Amino acid sequence: MPESEGYRVPQVCKIAGISYRQLDYWARTGLVTPSIRDAGGSGTQRLYSLRDLMLLKVIKRLIDTGISLQKIRAAVEFLRESLQEEPTGTTLLSDGQRIYACASPEEIIDLVQRGQGVFAIALDKVWDELAGSMARIEKPKQLTLAGAAGGS
Repeated sequence: MPESEGYRVPQVCKIAGISYRQLDYWARTGLVTPSIRDAGGSGTQRLYSLRDLMLLKVIKRLIDTGISLQKIRAAVEFLRESLQEEPTGTTLLSDGQRIYACASPEEIIDLVQRGQGVFAIALDKVWDELAGSMARIEKPKQLTLAGAAGGS
């Protein structure tokens, strides 16, 4: 990838809404390392990819909601391993303690517990299934008062 396609540190900090110190710390500790080019000594600059920027923005948002960096590290590690392409249709959810990835109404993955599956029930789908089932069932014939009195 040409250098012109990467993002330099000042741009990354501005786009992700983080400080240089945060970015530097996260790079040194391996949370998000620049995937195009890491700093290789004096005079070289880190170059981050668009995917790196996405991860940095997600991390920033999770931190802003009060989630610990330790839990965020576990989630980022799982996301790196499992999301090979664009994360279209994936939503991250959190209750403040855990971080979940939701790729569909039927699948939610607990990212802090290393991808343990969590079940989900989409209530709108249950409602639609119920409505469809009820429409197929023949309604029982109701007894009228006259019919019930005449039979006694």
